[in-house]
Amino acid sequence: MSVPVTSDIPTSMDAQPTAADNERRKAMSIITNRYNDKLTTLPKEKGWLTENLRLYEGFWQESIRVISVVTLMASQDSFQAQPTDIYVATLQKAGTTWLKALAFAIVSRTRYKNSSLSSHPLQTLNPHKCVPYIEMESLRTLPSYADGQSPRLFSTHIPYTSLPQSILDNECRVVYMCRNPKDVFVSLFHYANKLRDKSLAQMRFEEAFEMFSNGLIPGGPYWDHVKGYYKAAIERPSKILFLTYEDMQKDSVNNVKRLAEFMGYPFTEEEEIKGVVQEIVALCSFENMREVNKHGILVEGVRNDVFFREGKTGDWTNHLTNEMSQILDQITKEKFDGLDISF
Repeated sequence: MSVPVTSDIPTSMDAQPTAADNERRKAMSIITNRYNDKLTTLPKEKGWLTENLRLYEGFWQESIRVISVVTLMASQDSFQAQPTDIYVATLQKAGTTWLKALAFAIVSRTRYKNSSLSSHPLQTLNPHKCVPYIEMESLRTLPSYADGQSPRLFSTHIPYTSLPQSILDNECRVVYMCRNPKDVFVSLFHYANKLRDKSLAQMRFEEAFEMFSNGLIPGGPYWDHVKGYYKAAIERPSKILFLTYEDMQKDSVNNVKRLAEFMGYPFTEEEEIKGVVQEIVALCSFENMREVNKHGILVEGVRNDVFFREGKTGDWTNHLTNEMSQILDQITKEKFDGLDISF
């Protein structure tokens, strides 16, 4: 399996753009022009990373960004899934970077089994460099994977009902991870203010909370995004695996084994005896990934460390008032009524 190089990060004018940055900008301009007529007809609200969110197929998306409504539409029109594909799906700030690292380490482990741990790609590369977004394939001159390469490992923030039809129709596997909405909100607030377009003022916490509560986030409403994948996992358990960030943290070893089994790469008895599962858990731990990504630029002025703030459950208690907590509890109770989803 190759290690494709990609990113879903908005560009910044603070750094000199590379040839790859310029190529991506050019492709983004072409795609934006292609869908501009459709884009301008969509309802809009204030955005988090860019000026506006646009409502498309019942979900809000950033209007102009490499992960946005236009790249979503482009993927729907052009992306072709293969039966052996594996997709990891999340909302932003719901454990995307961690899930990418785990999936990549599991699927590619035989390739690096005779190498020292220090030479593993995840010891030098940000996980976003290892698992490409399907939304970005339309921006690439060459596809992330060569013809015949299997499996292809992709990620996405697209809601289940808006996935390219070829993914819905194929027997490829989809892994979805959700996270407590309170922690998602807090993490998204800090993340957005770090990467927010420089022409826009910083978001206020109370303002961002109101937007989140009303479903106005990229890929949101949060609750509808989660429910879409949850219900699909109930209907098609062999195709879709539903995980929670909290369970993954509570029992990483057994959940990594479950993840590997689902993806078609189960650990052998010998691997378990040798502690391979624990090695992968340690390799992909927040502490290790934060250390690896302390320095360096992911793309055009965006630091690698922007993805590693706290990485723990319950950080919302340090930020939300009791009233805010109760509001989200009530919304979550109503939206998830009858569903076995807990944090």
